Amino acid sequence: MPKPQTFPTLYDDALQLSISILKSWEYLEPCQNKSGTITWSRGDNPRGSISIKVNTLSNEPFIELDYKFQNQPRKYKVNLEMMPSNLGKGVIWFFICPQTNKRCRKLYSIGGYFFHREAFKGVMYESQTQSKKWREIEKICGASFDIDKYYQEIYSKHFKRFYNGKPTKKYLKIMEKIKQGESIPTLEIERLIIYGA
Repeated sequence: MPKPQTFPTLYDDALQLSISILKSWEYLEPCQNKSGTITWSRGDNPRGSISIKVNTLSNEPFIELDYKFQNQPRKYKVNLEMMPSNLGKGVIWFFICPQTNKRCRKLYSIGGYFFHREAFKGVMYESQTQSKKWREIEKICGASFDIDKYYQEIYSKHFKRFYNGKPTKKYLKIMEKIKQGESIPTLEIERLIIYGA
């Protein structure tokens, strides 16, 4: 009798709250209280939204999350911690997960709470669910598959392509991936999918 197929919950599909996004939207400036709303969508379809308040004025900085999950109100704080950068420039911010107490830069909403990834059992990244053959194809052609995602990222509202008149490192890195992806002929991708690497 064949093994029943399982469809694990994927981190890639979960709503994510990231320090990088908060920083780029200037929520982590020192000595301030700032409120706002974060929304997620896939294409034109809204996936969720939360109200946030970030307090970096306090001796114990925090972000307060306020939202509904399955029509149930949720409101709680996630502590923030800052550490000096090992490059000697500025500080690096982290969330302190309310469930695991681990320091992290990204929280995932699975089951209605935003926690560190280790708080969840049986959850996987999409790459962990792929066959060996598909991972080999992804290694060769991955940039080609992700071109739309890269373009969406560099043209998103808060993405910084230039700083002080120079292209940012992130922008250059993404443009290199786009260039790499566009250099792979479609016929080559189809051959790899059919016959393998």
